[in-house]
Amino acid sequence: MTFDSLGLHPRLVTKLREQGITEPTPIQEQAIPHAMLGKDVMGIAQTGTGKTAAFGLPMAHVLITAGTKPDPKSVRGLILAPTRELAKQISDNLRAYTEGSHLKVNLVVGGVSINLQIERLRKGTDLLVATPGRLIDLLDRKAVRLDQTRYLVLDEADQMLDMGFIHALRRIAPLLPKDRQTMLFSATMPKLMSELSRAYLTDPVRVEAAPPGKPADKVSQALHFVEQPRKASLLVEHLDEHREELALVFTRTKHGANKLASILEKSGFSVGAIHGNKSQGQRDRAISAFKSGQLRVLVATDVAARGLDIPGVRHVYNYDMPNVPENYVHRIGRTARAGRDGRAVAYCSPAEMSELRAIQKTLGREIPVLGGNRWEGERPSKGTKPSAPAQKNRPRRRARPARRAA
Repeated sequence: MTFDSLGLHPRLVTKLREQGITEPTPIQEQAIPHAMLGKDVMGIAQTGTGKTAAFGLPMAHVLITAGTKPDPKSVRGLILAPTRELAKQISDNLRAYTEGSHLKVNLVVGGVSINLQIERLRKGTDLLVATPGRLIDLLDRKAVRLDQTRYLVLDEADQMLDMGFIHALRRIAPLLPKDRQTMLFSATMPKLMSELSRAYLTDPVRVEAAPPGKPADKVSQALHFVEQPRKASLLVEHLDEHREELALVFTRTKHGANKLASILEKSGFSVGAIHGNKSQGQRDRAISAFKSGQLRVLVATDVAARGLDIPGVRHVYNYDMPNVPENYVHRIGRTARAGRDGRAVAYCSPAEMSELRAIQKTLGREIPVLGGNRWEGERPSKGTKPSAPAQKNRPRRRARPARRAA
């Protein structure tokens, strides 16, 4: 299968070839034909497998073929994303696909000047990538209109349909024409998403390039049982083993990210931190420095769990276990991208065993144990099966230490 055989506009095929992209990934191969026929699509695929092209190329194909321009302040295709980083990544990809065409791609996110965004939207937009909050701000100011929007995409739709965004979606969706094409894409498919998606899609085609919640095959996972106060010193030991390689470290809180970055900096690492309290400029600069290798370690909250597409990331550390099990899949999906190998290590304290159980239930198997002993009284999660390495090297148990707050 090639992009030519999918029937995409020759201009798009040429641009893809210039980027070294000649064969569609499984999710692209399955989703693009249905999308080009105008059908609603629900797509499930592992992170790093090309979901942006799966929904972006069909929209670009139709709009390039039409050859017309949008009306002032109007939007033809709207892509909603939960984080600024993911929204920027999507817009960068769409611009790369459509470079040299008449299509206009715009990005609207919080943390930057709204006046500049208003000016860019004035002449109309073919493809608009937005975070829900900033889009609502622009709608309230009558800087953009959605009455001509024929395409709606929810990327990382599980988070978009979570309670944190559902109220924003309920404000935005009625402003779009009922006669539209809607596509939802994600790496995970919680039950809530399946239920809520019925309100936005009509007779959708469901395409799956991997079972929901399955991490990329080339991610080597490992688990270390460790008390919370010892996590920082253990992380330093692990990072010391590969100082020249890029490592992404996830914490649960903003304060925790700042504190850990300070510890790592004192240990001699070139490190940066990104989280919700950082300005968009600070976040962009940190990510740019990390991508270029100027920073070797990036400490982040879950704002970076989706949308960071940096092929050079070889290591992901879950310093704190995520509260939402699906976020584990997204976090470790920041490595092993574009066909590369990657390694993901999770640190689990006694207070985080419930999070670990939920994660392993989502994965359907235990994570292989790298070190430490399973905390006393804990058993494998119901519905999971031990992975071969974990079963072979199961550690001896010891008395459970005093419980500490994470």
